[in-house]
Amino acid sequence: MYTLEKARRFIYRNARPLDLARWQYHFENGSKEAVIHALSCYQNADGGFGYALEPDLWNEQSSPVSTASATGILREIDFYDCSNKMIKAILDYFENTSFQHHNGWLLKIPSNNDFPHSPWWEYSKETEMGFDGAAEYNPTAGIVSFIVKAADKSSALYKKAMDIANKAAQKVTNHDAIEMHEAGGLVDMFANINLADITHTPELLLQQLKNMISNVIEKDTSKWDSYIAKPSSFFNSTNSIFYAENKEIAEYECDYIITTQLPDGSWDIPWRWEGYPEEWAVAKNWWKSIGILKNMLYLKGMNRIENAY
Repeated sequence: MYTLEKARRFIYRNARPLDLARWQYHFENGSKEAVIHALSCYQNADGGFGYALEPDLWNEQSSPVSTASATGILREIDFYDCSNKMIKAILDYFENTSFQHHNGWLLKIPSNNDFPHSPWWEYSKETEMGFDGAAEYNPTAGIVSFIVKAADKSSALYKKAMDIANKAAQKVTNHDAIEMHEAGGLVDMFANINLADITHTPELLLQQLKNMISNVIEKDTSKWDSYIAKPSSFFNSTNSIFYAENKEIAEYECDYIITTQLPDGSWDIPWRWEGYPEEWAVAKNWWKSIGILKNMLYLKGMNRIENAY
């Protein structure tokens, strides 16, 4: 049976309505409207998102990271209609939430601790800005990516986003160390910005960005069953600016995806969390559907669907 068909069957048996709608959009001529409708069920009155949209974080209340996850799905279907009520509400949330500061939005919020969650989403004052305690661009870079596409360019929110992008450009240009989640957000952010608007040396920034991604990708494929960065963490098309410099390992990942698919059509999840065994069992299945979407979109963008046996 084809990899694609095995994946499809798992999705139909196990996926959340949201991820089923995403599958149908990408592989079965489904509509953006179906994805948006399913996504709207995770949105709160303040415009932010919660309710385990991020499967490792079951906080029902709005958080920047869960709302950033929502904007990632909207980016996936290329939907930025600023007249849409969902988009307007998201922008309002990012502008008005108390979980922000002048350099970005918080990674973790206190109410995380009131709901089932993985250990890495446990809130503490020391780690509210970054997993290691230091401020980082996760989820801020992804949020900025959305704002610069959807917000009014005369708004204070847009100005804040561009200021953050300018500082991020300096960090990348200066060879500062980048964590893999940060790197993914920065890729999305810079893709939505004219680099000449945030730096006097756009060519240098672009080259440093390419170098950053090449350095973050784990080249030792024996470690790929762990939670590490692979090419698909940053791009999923041969048209990507990152493809040429990572062509060999990017093509290898296609073979890796095809050969590591499980009999049920899914792939292993390279992490787990303790403390909430019932919730983790559910979250793991949700992650498997998300992983299927990621892997199959990668094969599709790399022109390998027809070879997915």
